[in-house]
Amino acid sequence: MNVKPITSISKDVEVLLQQSRQYMAELYPADSIHQEDTGRLLEPDVYFIGVYLERALMGVGAVKKFDSSPRYGEIKNLFVDPEYRGRGLSRLIMDALEQHLVDQQITICRLETGVSQPESISLYRSLGYHERTSFGGYKLDPLSIFMQKNLDTD
Repeated sequence: MNVKPITSISKDVEVLLQQSRQYMAELYPADSIHQEDTGRLLEPDVYFIGVYLERALMGVGAVKKFDSSPRYGEIKNLFVDPEYRGRGLSRLIMDALEQHLVDQQITICRLETGVSQPESISLYRSLGYHERTSFGGYKLDPLSIFMQKNLDTD
C-alpha cells in the first residue's frame, strides 16, 4: 500500500468522492453535510491524500489547516471504498493526516462527524479523539458530533 498526495482530480478520485457524497446523502439532510467541494480539496491549505494498492485507489482523506489561535487542522474527508474496508486503511489515512499536521507544527486536530456513523465514531475514539463543543463556523446540529485530539510533536 502506498499513501501519496493527490494533486489533481482524476477519474478514480472523482468516483470515490462521489461515493462518499452519496453515502452521506443517504444518512443526512443536505444542511447536515459538511464535505468540502471537490476543487477545494486541491487548495494550498488542504492536504489531500489517497491510499493506493498498485494503481487502485482504495481510500482518500483530507485535512484543512486553520491559522487561527490556536492553530489547528480539521479532518475534512475520510472515505474508503467499500470493497477495501476492514484492512486498516482509515487508520493509515488518519495517521498520515495527523503526521502532516505535526510536520507543520500544528498540535490540534479537530473533526465533525455524524451520529449515524458509529464505525467512524468508534475509529476516532480509538485514535484518541474526544468529544467537544462545536468549533469554527459550525452551528450546533443534533446530527453532528465534534471531536478533537491533541497531537504529540515530540
